[in-house]
Amino acid sequence: MPDYKSKQELINEISSRAKLFIDEFSDIKETDKDKFIDGIDRTPVQMIAYQLGWLNLILDWEEQEKQGITVITPHANYKWNNLGGLYEDFYKQYENYTLHELCSMFEEAKEKIIHLTEGYTDMELFQSGGRKWASSTPANWALWKWIHTNTVAPFKSFRSKIRKWKKLNQS
Repeated sequence: MPDYKSKQELINEISSRAKLFIDEFSDIKETDKDKFIDGIDRTPVQMIAYQLGWLNLILDWEEQEKQGITVITPHANYKWNNLGGLYEDFYKQYENYTLHELCSMFEEAKEKIIHLTEGYTDMELFQSGGRKWASSTPANWALWKWIHTNTVAPFKSFRSKIRKWKKLNQS
């Protein structure tokens, strides 16, 4: 995991990786959005749904904490050992949208995450205990690790998946 030297460095990485990721969907036909390809574990729609799910979970965790609600991570209906069920919920939530709509939703969620990140102090962002929800697991990560793990890291890994999907889809 990288070690960001500043809030701006994290924000820049979120922005650049998000753009690289979402731009991969610009040449996918709407008729192919739900197509499974052997060797790839998700369809294009599921790849975006996964990203939207995690971006919105972070935003939800933050909103719940602001309202004084005890946040249950990853989700009130799912434990960390049942992420597959959580992902299935993500897929169902976004399955009826067009690729264009999903890309727009992704851009909006990314901007909200950037705005959220901009609002954190350096202490909140880079030291453990910045938010109760971030301290809710034994790892007790600083906020930047939660944000990186649910933005930059999957944007990179899923970009590889969608590129492979596109290459195999041409075959």
